[in-house]
Amino acid sequence: METEDDSYHLNDVTSNSNYKKYVLDDKLQYFKPHATKIENSFADEIKFSLSRDKKFISPKFFYDIKGSELFESICSLPEYYPTRTEVSILEHLQEDLLDYLDDSFRLVELGSGSSTKTRLILDIFEKFQNKIEYFPIDISDILTESSEILLSNYENLHITGIIDTYEGGLDFLKNYDAKKNLIIFLGSSFGNFSPDDGVEFLKKIHSTMKSGDLFLIGLDLVKDYFILESAYNDSAGVTAAFNLNVLSRINDELDADFDLNNFAHHSVYNESAQRIEMYLKSLVNQTVVISQSEMKIQLKKNELIHTEYSHKFKLSQLESLFEDIGFDVNHTWCDEKKYFSLTLLSKK
Repeated sequence: METEDDSYHLNDVTSNSNYKKYVLDDKLQYFKPHATKIENSFADEIKFSLSRDKKFISPKFFYDIKGSELFESICSLPEYYPTRTEVSILEHLQEDLLDYLDDSFRLVELGSGSSTKTRLILDIFEKFQNKIEYFPIDISDILTESSEILLSNYENLHITGIIDTYEGGLDFLKNYDAKKNLIIFLGSSFGNFSPDDGVEFLKKIHSTMKSGDLFLIGLDLVKDYFILESAYNDSAGVTAAFNLNVLSRINDELDADFDLNNFAHHSVYNESAQRIEMYLKSLVNQTVVISQSEMKIQLKKNELIHTEYSHKFKLSQLESLFEDIGFDVNHTWCDEKKYFSLTLLSKK
């Protein structure tokens, strides 16, 4: 809990009145929007998305503390190939990435993510920097916990966390200072965007970047549908629990009365659209009240609430996508099976 009694020193951030600065010690600080900004945004977005004819919940709301923990569990499942595949690529690209970096860079991560992957990048920085600056951007407060763990393992690490949406964090970063950034967006999170929104998000990153900045993005590639569907319908039911947890979060934070026993996890691969589609299926006709959003919703039996798309990509599609935005492609790394890719981009 962020209180001065818990050794947090609170200061207003003069450059952005929407944020407060919390300093834990000389190696760890973070910026967080005023609580009302986050709460109002969550309530307003849920009111909008669940009042549509085709109801949906943004996947960014998966990642409260419990949701982040469940996702970490998903990453270690035997069916879930993306994490271990991306880690294997990161292990092999470390020497290559050194050629693009120097001691003027800081590391910026969209999503505080898996400590395993973050450490593989920090290990590269440790080879040539006496002081490593790391800026994780994450909507979940778990950012502070993961940061403290990293600090215990890297003596020369200094962390400035930004607890906000990616877009909010990028706006914050753009106006922060003139230091060069290596921005990393690992996992397959980019695939959660619709194609149009994905383009807009890449444009947002491009507009945030200064000349000399670099951007490393992980992308899940098209493969056999059985491999894809198994990854999102694991036999242990962890992905189902992760999906359903977003309803628990709405219950807890927006004073709603979702009965999780009345919903089921539903996930399929849409081959023509190159994407996994994840839903919550209503098992009965039901009425749900969401008090903080000032709404009541009616759900029919078998009605779907869309919670996530996970788009998959062909390597042939990516170069034109990046170049159309205004990026130069410096290098693309893949695993042997071509399951996953990591691409290093710079601003033209």
